Amino acid sequence: MSKHVVIDPITRIEGHLRIEAVIDDNNVIQEAYSSSTMFRGIEEILKGRDPRDCGLLAMRICGVCTGTHYQRSIEAVEHAFDVTIPKNARLVRNLMQGGLYIHDHIVHFYHLHALDWVDITKALEADPKKTVEEAQKWAKLSGQRPWNASEDNYAAVQERVTKYVKQGRLGIFGNAYWGSKAYKLTPEQNLIGLSHYLDALELQREVAKAQAIFGGKNPHPQSIVVGGVTCVQDIKNPVRVAEFKDIIQKALKFTKQAYLPDVYMAGTMYADEALAGVGAGLGNFMSYGDFNLDDLPFYKASKLFPSGVVMNKDLSKVYELDQTKITEDVTHAWYEGTTNKHPYDGVTDPKYTGFREKKDGIAYLDTDNKYSWIKSPLYDDERMEVGPLARMVVGVAKGDERITKYVTKFLKNGNLPTKVLFSTVGRTAARAIETELMCEEVINWCDELAANVASGDLSTWTEFDFDKVAKDAQGFGMAEAPRGGLGHWVKIKDGKVVNYQAVVPSTWNAAPKDYKGRLGAYEASLVGTKVVNPDEPLEIIRTVHSFDPCIACAVHIVDTNGKELAVYKVDPVGGCRA
Repeated sequence: MSKHVVIDPITRIEGHLRIEAVIDDNNVIQEAYSSSTMFRGIEEILKGRDPRDCGLLAMRICGVCTGTHYQRSIEAVEHAFDVTIPKNARLVRNLMQGGLYIHDHIVHFYHLHALDWVDITKALEADPKKTVEEAQKWAKLSGQRPWNASEDNYAAVQERVTKYVKQGRLGIFGNAYWGSKAYKLTPEQNLIGLSHYLDALELQREVAKAQAIFGGKNPHPQSIVVGGVTCVQDIKNPVRVAEFKDIIQKALKFTKQAYLPDVYMAGTMYADEALAGVGAGLGNFMSYGDFNLDDLPFYKASKLFPSGVVMNKDLSKVYELDQTKITEDVTHAWYEGTTNKHPYDGVTDPKYTGFREKKDGIAYLDTDNKYSWIKSPLYDDERMEVGPLARMVVGVAKGDERITKYVTKFLKNGNLPTKVLFSTVGRTAARAIETELMCEEVINWCDELAANVASGDLSTWTEFDFDKVAKDAQGFGMAEAPRGGLGHWVKIKDGKVVNYQAVVPSTWNAAPKDYKGRLGAYEASLVGTKVVNPDEPLEIIRTVHSFDPCIACAVHIVDTNGKELAVYKVDPVGGCRA
């Protein structure tokens, strides 16, 4: 008899996410459904605003990647106004976004995703001496010495965590699936992962500081404006640039000595799942492209990450991106209407229809009808996956030398075939590959910025006539957030925003079924997965976390005068531990 599993809430993510799965007698997932259970509605708040202010509000869409929403919103207005920013502004924005990528990827792997691979209770059984030898083995694949690998350190980590266990103070570690047969690492490998988890807590604090050097603060930086950036004094001060560079160099060292070796270790121990394509999902990948490498207008500049679309995992062919082919469907989302609309014409009109009737004390999603606050984006009437894996896949398919070099090196060092990329393991590995690439590029941009300023160029802003350019305009800011393609579309009339739509990475990945009944990326990645124990569905958590969900939301919306327009109460009932 099949079993209907509910995991609500999915923890170790940003936002509110519910996953339901129907598992057959062989413990194989036959159906999967993804639902965001709280409403955002930021687009409505932006209507009637001065478009130059949109970035400061749009960054509140998310509490994690605030800076990337900020920049996308600013770029949408710059595109509408036909403004090209100066070189210093381009480099500063690259540094801020690059720092965000590095921070986000390291935090994701160690603090949000690692415990899907690492059983910390088994780490307490490890032999510290053997753990040093194990760490050396995996670091050798990267041609590095292992990070913080000593018998004393590993023994201290065990002692520290043992105290928490004995005192019943496991905190966020307390309600997990420890001891599950779905865990495959040895005690020594678990201890390596646990040690690096703690080390990464210290490192992420430093990388967050780096983002504030040019952003003014973190989260919610303040230094990006339509036309450029405002951090003139920081770029003029070589000490500030050097401080930023020094922090990123530390992050690069950690990535080479800890992050990459840990992913090699996990990839090897879970190789059977990777080779079988567990968690592969849709097989369609899209990248908007990002990080301008020259000073041409934004969508004409060469980029670190190329744009494009790859279908059906076919690396021999890549399609050029056409933003006019992007639409959003709301057939199975809690909004009025069913038709596909381009974001320029998008409508955010809530229509909450609730859950199905309770059964055995659990209210299940009404998956035949509407069941999520997330819309279903389509590209050329196809479902897409976005994110680091998509960027690596599109880069390799396009023959990008830089990306191909990093991907090839990772696969060669790990003795892994290309097909392992199309799996939960591969999606996780793509972030590690990208982190190494990003660290090295950010260091180069630091040098480029310092050299440009030293040459006497202190320009940080491009002047424009607001009254003229804001009369009747529309534009889009399309680039890559750490989690994937992020787009902001704005229409402006007589100096005010008349329509605004944002399609975020987790809109693409976490979306419900579309009007043809085709699954979203999370949903498709779960179907066909075999779980060891349906009552402890670690495999579901592991695959969903591999996307790094960021389900930013707000419970109610207000108009520009602060008047409450509507309140939506969602009462998800029942579920498994996550």
